[in-house]
Amino acid sequence: MALTATIYTFSIQLSDVDRGVYEAVSLKAARHPSESAEHLVSRVLAYCLEYAEGIAFSRGISDPDEPALSVRDLTGALKVWIDIGSPDAARLHKAGKSAPRVVVYTHKDPALLRRQLAGEKIHRPEALELYAFDRTLIAELVRRLERRMQVELSVTDRHLFLSIGDATLSGAVERFRLGDQE
Repeated sequence: MALTATIYTFSIQLSDVDRGVYEAVSLKAARHPSESAEHLVSRVLAYCLEYAEGIAFSRGISDPDEPALSVRDLTGALKVWIDIGSPDAARLHKAGKSAPRVVVYTHKDPALLRRQLAGEKIHRPEALELYAFDRTLIAELVRRLERRMQVELSVTDRHLFLSIGDATLSGAVERFRLGDQE
């Protein structure tokens, strides 16, 4: 018998001071049996950090040629390709040709991603936006992960503050470039 995805429901009160986005976001995220909890919470946080009209989760692992998240305009044209984790150079090369903006959020060590991509052929590598979540924040969020969650998320200067029940978590989202030194 094949394993099925587990559905998580998030009610998020989003206050992104950096971008002037203040929204009540309700979303359902399907977690494939092979997806780690760290990857799931990173997808949800990336959704919030990139929240805009037209943002959506892809079909996920069942459609590997699509980004984890995308922002499309009203005609369906791809505006933003958003990936999670450690995508390979070929995937980022394709993304750079497919969308005017490409963003990667990683919950892994950014130095490993830099080394993995160093010297590889990537279309418009200078335009690639790479962000690393605070790994302690991701671990704490995973510890509190439930199938139904109510979260207050505030973003100020790329620093995240999450309130979940009576707990408050915080951590930075740091931008890095492919050529940055470790």
